[in-house]
Amino acid sequence: MKVAFRKAALLITTVTAVGLATLVGTSQAVNHGADGGQSTDLSDASNAGVTDGKAAAGLEKVGNFGSNPGALSMYRYKPDGLPEGSPVVVALHGCNQDATMYFDNAGWQKFADAGKFSVVAPQQELTNNGLKCFNWFEPGDVGRDKGEAQSIKQMVDKTVSDLKADPKKVYITGLSAGGGMTASMMAAYPDVFAGGAVIAGLPHGCANNSGEAWTCMSPGVSKSADQWGDIAKKADPGYSGPRPKVSIWHGTADTKVVPKNATESVKQWTNVLGADQEADGTESLPGGTTRSDYKDGNGDVVVRSYIIDGMAHGTPVKPSEGCGKTGANFFDTICSSQYIAKDWGLGG
Repeated sequence: MKVAFRKAALLITTVTAVGLATLVGTSQAVNHGADGGQSTDLSDASNAGVTDGKAAAGLEKVGNFGSNPGALSMYRYKPDGLPEGSPVVVALHGCNQDATMYFDNAGWQKFADAGKFSVVAPQQELTNNGLKCFNWFEPGDVGRDKGEAQSIKQMVDKTVSDLKADPKKVYITGLSAGGGMTASMMAAYPDVFAGGAVIAGLPHGCANNSGEAWTCMSPGVSKSADQWGDIAKKADPGYSGPRPKVSIWHGTADTKVVPKNATESVKQWTNVLGADQEADGTESLPGGTTRSDYKDGNGDVVVRSYIIDGMAHGTPVKPSEGCGKTGANFFDTICSSQYIAKDWGLGG
């Protein structure tokens, strides 16, 4: 059974000065913007526009998608004229956010329309986590065919069936706690996802309880590439097929999930995907972004890191280019959704 208001409450989007005891048992947490200034709590405001029908950003709530052991809600966007055999993108929100907020602010509708793919937007509920964080640190929620991970997989299956989508073109991305869950979904279901993008997130298996979660977030946990790789591979032991290519996005001024997590994530996924930890090439991109490519033995880029100089904890967007909206944990630097879609071959 899901535990209401779990102590872990993944406090990624809350200031660490607010004591854990203050947050247990209440959704009225204080949320701080990544600039350190206090902003209004998003746990209520972010629900605006989410209904049982069409939401403001074009999401539609979908029911009866499976046994739903993680007790999540499913939202989905289907562009007009979507053809059969289209790709599917799963987008996981951060703490104190919801499906509509993340879909809208990250700008995914524009790229779904242009690239002709559907978007599945799982939503965490307060009854599972007091700050609406996906429980990336709970073994019962990140294992294959367990808890929240299984619920997300069922949403994918439902979408592939309903829309006659291509099961070989399913991708996943997420911010913060959603980024941690993205890493775990790629580890637990390497047969499901063709690619993933972890934004301000953490390596899979960094924490197995709430206490460890704090340490993973800051100051971070160091392991060898082999150790990280083994943790990811054990999520689906015996699997020997193709695995999703991965991109890692992180700001150098992130004090909530420190940049060390990006370094450790690169170690994990380069090991899993057969690359070493030395970049094969780097490139300067807009917004103070440095992209580094890591190639496998066949010369294919299997891991990319996007490090944004001076950016705090959040998702990079570019409203002046029609890419998303700024706000708490959304920063005007570079259009991450566009680059992610392009990396997946979905246009952009």
